[in-house]
Amino acid sequence: MRVTLKTIVLFLLLALVSATLSANSAHAANKSYKRTVEKYTIPDIVLVNQDGKKVRLQSLFTGDTPVIVDFIYGTCTTICPVLSAGFVNLQGKLAVTGQKVRLVSITIDPENDTPKIMKEYLKRYRAKPGWDFLTGSRTDIDSVMRAFNAYIPDKMSHYPLNMIRNPKDGSWVRLFGIMSSREFLEEYQSVVGK
Repeated sequence: MRVTLKTIVLFLLLALVSATLSANSAHAANKSYKRTVEKYTIPDIVLVNQDGKKVRLQSLFTGDTPVIVDFIYGTCTTICPVLSAGFVNLQGKLAVTGQKVRLVSITIDPENDTPKIMKEYLKRYRAKPGWDFLTGSRTDIDSVMRAFNAYIPDKMSHYPLNMIRNPKDGSWVRLFGIMSSREFLEEYQSVVGK
């Protein structure tokens, strides 16, 4: 059997494509989080930030700056510190490149998360400007959680969840699960097209 150079090149090209597809499939299978694209209708409510200022929630989700939302509470010792570390790492990495992002943490414990507690929480994580922590009435917080399909009746069983708003079309990338800093940055960049 005579093997030509063309046959060898074709074989190597097929092997390369196969290896690339296998590597991409393995990488996707190894992800510890689930990614979906969603459309959310945000309630037109007013919440209070860590400085005690009233903030119209919908106003945070307009404009050309990408927005990332999570649901946390000030005394959490499980998922919230991990989510907040992700916010801090992302802020640091984007600051180096000059990219902007608005980070919005919404409390799931409005009965206890006062502006003072939220401000101390952000200080503990060395949050930079552009990260707001919001509270409000139980009714308003539940309304926001339901709008993002993140409602839980008990704060102790809350989700590891981040939502990234695409400023181009208003869609949201929903990231359910714990991500590495690299994965979080990659997801952010995939939304903003960098």
